[in-house]
Amino acid sequence: MTTLDKKHAIRLLRQMLLIRRFEEKSAEMYSATKIRGFLHLYIGEEAVAVGVMATLTPEDAVVATYREHGQALARGMSADSIMAEMFGKKEGCCLGRGGSMHLFDAATRFYGGNAIVAGGLPLAVGLALADSMQGRNRVTCCFFGDGAVAEGDFHESMNLASLWRLPVLFLCENNLYAMGTALRYTQANQDIAAKGPCYGMASAVVDGMDVMAVEEAAHAAVSHIRSGQGPYLLECRTYRFRPHSMFDTEQYRTKAEVEEWKKRDPIELLAERLTEAGLFNNEERQSLEQDVSAEVEASVAFAEAGTWEAVEDLTRFVYSERRKV
Repeated sequence: MTTLDKKHAIRLLRQMLLIRRFEEKSAEMYSATKIRGFLHLYIGEEAVAVGVMATLTPEDAVVATYREHGQALARGMSADSIMAEMFGKKEGCCLGRGGSMHLFDAATRFYGGNAIVAGGLPLAVGLALADSMQGRNRVTCCFFGDGAVAEGDFHESMNLASLWRLPVLFLCENNLYAMGTALRYTQANQDIAAKGPCYGMASAVVDGMDVMAVEEAAHAAVSHIRSGQGPYLLECRTYRFRPHSMFDTEQYRTKAEVEEWKKRDPIELLAERLTEAGLFNNEERQSLEQDVSAEVEASVAFAEAGTWEAVEDLTRFVYSERRKV
């Protein structure tokens, strides 16, 4: 974008700050054993989710990966319902049964949270096929990481989506390391976007640390899809500042490399751009931080005050339940 709209840019900044502070608090709660199981943080990648979500409508669908807290918050799910879910409380978005990797919210058409690498891609194709058959002008945005590109589901989904000209935005969050193996060791061609044309699909690459650039690229991709030209592959080159998960010893990259990437922190990049344009100052930053901090702290209080599922209900949902007429 050539010009900055202050209101819109600050809204994007707030969303990224909310994700960052929420993830930092999640790590704190995990260390305090309030959150159990696996925990994959989105710190460093905030610009991708926020930039892409800004281009979608409420009718569109979002299919996410297991690193989806940021995507869920950017989509409009409440911090309360997400934190309560990670605490395992009934007030969570999945009644506390899904946890960190399986967030779901029908109201915002947020379809996971999928723990299986590349598992969301076929689901996205199915959602888009349903929309296509029903004649609905919707887009299904499917997030996946660079590790998913090595899976058969990636290629099968790309092929079918292109063959049937389905309205899918394949959104690759390329953070270079998948779970812990550098992309250069797994892909003969490290240009992921180049795989789109192999399936007759339009594609592009964007700086995933620049939220405005991501929004602009996503807008072009979504416009392409809505105009009936078929699916689109958008590769966002980004970087996670934290390990793959809380269990990751992070032996595959150097601390110096991480620190170098932190110089391109997406939050600071946008804040600096706004400041240089005379649209943002320290007082506004402090106010934004306080507002976000209050929302995150409130989500923890909400989760703490939540209720555990009754023991007698633990076998519910193993089988489908007959609806009352």
